[in-house]
Amino acid sequence: MNLSTVDPWHLLVSAFFGTFVSEDLTCVAVGLLAATGQGGLAAGLAGCFLGIFVSDAALWAVGRLAQVKARRWIGPDRFAGMERWLDRRLGAAVIAARFLPGTRLPLYVTAGAIGRRGGQFLLWTFVAALLWTPLLVLSVALFGASAAAPLRQYFGAGPAVALLALVMLGLVRVVPRMMSPAGRSRLAARAARLWRWEFWPAKLFYLPLVPYYLWLSVRYRGVTVWTAANPGIPAGGVVGESKAEILAALPEQYAVPSLLIRPGAIGGRIAALRDEVARRDWRFPLILKPDAGERGVGVKKVHDFVVAEKYLCGQPDAVLAQQYHPGPFEAGVFYYRLPGEARGRIFSITDKVFPKVLGDGRSTLAELIWAHPRYRMQADVFLERHAGRASEILAAGECLPLALAGNHCQGTMFRDGAHLITPELEAVIDAIAKRVPAFYVGRFDVRYADVAEFRAGRGLVIVELNGATAESTNIYDPSWPLWRAYRTLMRQWRLLFRIGAANCCRGNRPVSMLGLFQLLREYYAGRTINPVAD
Repeated sequence: MNLSTVDPWHLLVSAFFGTFVSEDLTCVAVGLLAATGQGGLAAGLAGCFLGIFVSDAALWAVGRLAQVKARRWIGPDRFAGMERWLDRRLGAAVIAARFLPGTRLPLYVTAGAIGRRGGQFLLWTFVAALLWTPLLVLSVALFGASAAAPLRQYFGAGPAVALLALVMLGLVRVVPRMMSPAGRSRLAARAARLWRWEFWPAKLFYLPLVPYYLWLSVRYRGVTVWTAANPGIPAGGVVGESKAEILAALPEQYAVPSLLIRPGAIGGRIAALRDEVARRDWRFPLILKPDAGERGVGVKKVHDFVVAEKYLCGQPDAVLAQQYHPGPFEAGVFYYRLPGEARGRIFSITDKVFPKVLGDGRSTLAELIWAHPRYRMQADVFLERHAGRASEILAAGECLPLALAGNHCQGTMFRDGAHLITPELEAVIDAIAKRVPAFYVGRFDVRYADVAEFRAGRGLVIVELNGATAESTNIYDPSWPLWRAYRTLMRQWRLLFRIGAANCCRGNRPVSMLGLFQLLREYYAGRTINPVAD
């Protein structure tokens, strides 16, 4: 059947339900059908409008159903602030969200969770849909025919319309972003990710390493040989190992004072923290983090017991409390020692640079982040962490740290710290590592106050020790070419396999392939970690 003969009611119903799958694509398709004479404009436009309005109302209803949980999760003070903000800006916020991609879902659901002025919200969504739908559909209908004409000469009628639909859909999503500085910065950040490989997704970054990993598996006769690299740590330190148990094996003068808060009733957990703080004469702030966490997830600096109790309520699994070390410097020291050799070595040092913004008295925190060529790359991380201050204007000269956890995923910049390696520091790290039973390779995360003292092997405090899957994180140095990062990463994995194979020859058994999969599945399926770090 020719599309030009489609009954208007069929087109209306199809457009209505199509918006539930993709509003933009459905509107573009209706506009192109009208432009090429294959569908009625009025029926398609009506279907798109009704579908968009109903889906907007449904988002509000979803928020309304989750109101109680949302209040508990957000907190009463912040919830009250959101209520006041929406009361003042409801109409402008709803219309702006309709034209700015990525903002509609969180705003509409939040408005439903707040639950106030529901009638006015529906009125404004009606107005926003009435403005947006004809603008999009009629624009495509108006320009679609002329744009499709030259494409038909090269691709044919069907492919020309499909190609034009993709182009129009791209414009629909890109052009609105160009209307605001934050939108332009977001587009610039996405484009920059193509060549700024330090921000590539981990799966993409590690993909070229797979052939080398397979070659090492053949050479050392085992896919999981490397899990025997540290026999004193479960599975060599893949995932799920207790940070508290590892820190307890370190010399007391080098390990940050820590307390393991085990799972249980919240009253008993906060009481244990209070007792330990009083017994050890600790002072706030304290650092709280999951005992089996990774990549800086869930790290929080707390300034009193009220915030600590709130954190423990959100982290039911074992939590590690540590005395805060002000630094201000932090480094990742990657160490290795071949089994049978008397002396270990420092493979690399990562010098960590914590992000911070400087106020100018005019710009909000969100504007300062989006304007920064590096911070915009991880703006979502920073804005989620500082959501309560995103619209705050920082005073001229006011400095605000954006991250606490020394982790690249949490916003910290990594620099190669080869200049920090000295024989004195290497000797101290080697002596510390030998105190950990059957430990041969991994990364010490240390904090220190003076560079000269650190290079001399003094004044360092270890906050974590990571095992087999720890990275030599200097590979993320933004000044490094990609080939150098891969060369370092391959050398690291070659050492890991070599150490694991040597330990197997000494009678240690690696984790089986099935056991490794089960370990990973149990860890990621069972953990309950609040992802927001301080």
